[in-house]
Amino acid sequence: MRRLFAFVALLLASALPVLAQDLLVPMDDRQGQHLKAYGVAYRAIAAGNEVEWLVNYRGGAFLFPANDGIEADLRAKSILYERLSGADVAQVLGDVAAPEATSTAIRLERVPKIAVYAPPQSLPWDDAVLMALDFAEIPYTKIYDDEVLRGDLRTYDWLHLHHEDFTGQYSKFIQYQGEPWYREQKATAEQSAAAHGFDRVPELKLAVAEAIRGWVEGGGFLFAMCSGTDTFDLALAAHGEDIVSPAYDGTPFSTGALTGLDFSRTLAFQNFTPVLNPRDPEHADIDTGAPPPAMRNPALDFFTLYQFNARQDPVGAMLTQDHVASVKGFLGQATAFRRDKIKPTVVVLAANPTRTDEVKYLHGQFGQGTFTFYAGHDPEDYQHFVGDPPTDLAQAPTSPGYRLILNNVLFPAARKKPQKT
Repeated sequence: MRRLFAFVALLLASALPVLAQDLLVPMDDRQGQHLKAYGVAYRAIAAGNEVEWLVNYRGGAFLFPANDGIEADLRAKSILYERLSGADVAQVLGDVAAPEATSTAIRLERVPKIAVYAPPQSLPWDDAVLMALDFAEIPYTKIYDDEVLRGDLRTYDWLHLHHEDFTGQYSKFIQYQGEPWYREQKATAEQSAAAHGFDRVPELKLAVAEAIRGWVEGGGFLFAMCSGTDTFDLALAAHGEDIVSPAYDGTPFSTGALTGLDFSRTLAFQNFTPVLNPRDPEHADIDTGAPPPAMRNPALDFFTLYQFNARQDPVGAMLTQDHVASVKGFLGQATAFRRDKIKPTVVVLAANPTRTDEVKYLHGQFGQGTFTFYAGHDPEDYQHFVGDPPTDLAQAPTSPGYRLILNNVLFPAARKKPQKT
């Protein structure tokens, strides 16, 4: 009898791995900690685990191997998950691969090394990407002009452009020129320009933009929000032309400020015109305005995510994974992009369904790399003002707007790092 009991116990013990072979983290509306789940995925990949992103299945669910470390992480973050047997896993993967489905399983192979382009001094506004990374507990390194210009970008895979004005006009916040933070920002930028051999801050910022453009062309993944989107392309297009008001740099506009732009240098936008008025918060007519001529109603302002078949367009599908089809709108220095200013090779990922000219979210390829531009400042703060307190993501752990940011953080994990020459 003792031998029989020992034999049965051995059989049961050997069956345990089958009974808990994988862990499924649903990312549909049942999940209560969407943002934290991305951090678990990042850490699991970094630890050498095989992680599958089930794109277009249950809101973009994650499939993890069942091990104590991952399960403890999920429990610690209060993330909803399901323990799957081998038969359960086979059923899930069968559903994902069903002929009528638009889903696919994408192996996340490697974690990207993340950099955030952000100034060293403290400024009275927050950055949504930094808040998302911090909340999900995903590691990153802050870099700025010195690091970019000395070539440090080559050691990173993914770069986010912090709320930045690449035209060198300090976000056109001239109304704040008497504030200590504005004076510090301006003095620091001028000192940096001089240290790098430039006469004007716009020349420094153009050199930085050109270096980032070259990094993308060589295989980098670029992500930007708010003014880091349109001012980046504006600076590149104005190469050789002075489009900056004397109020900011003390030099007159060049004769080609309105007509001499070179759109072959830009990533996403074309056929736009700079806004030369130093007190107009717009940098160019790429942005639809914040708010546009017809005043926005926050309760009615939203944008719709385009639907992509994950088997035919896995990139578009990965970048739009969410548990909702429509996301509430939010303003910024670049609130939305005019559709007629977007290059035809660029893929629109989300747009305002009631304003046909407004695009909120776009993606494109440049050389071996990619760029993704997401308009607006803070997905959980409709109209964020200078000096407003930062968003507490603990109060918005399921934010659909912030999920789009974290989709981009994991996106490079699905692609092998290109060979650089």
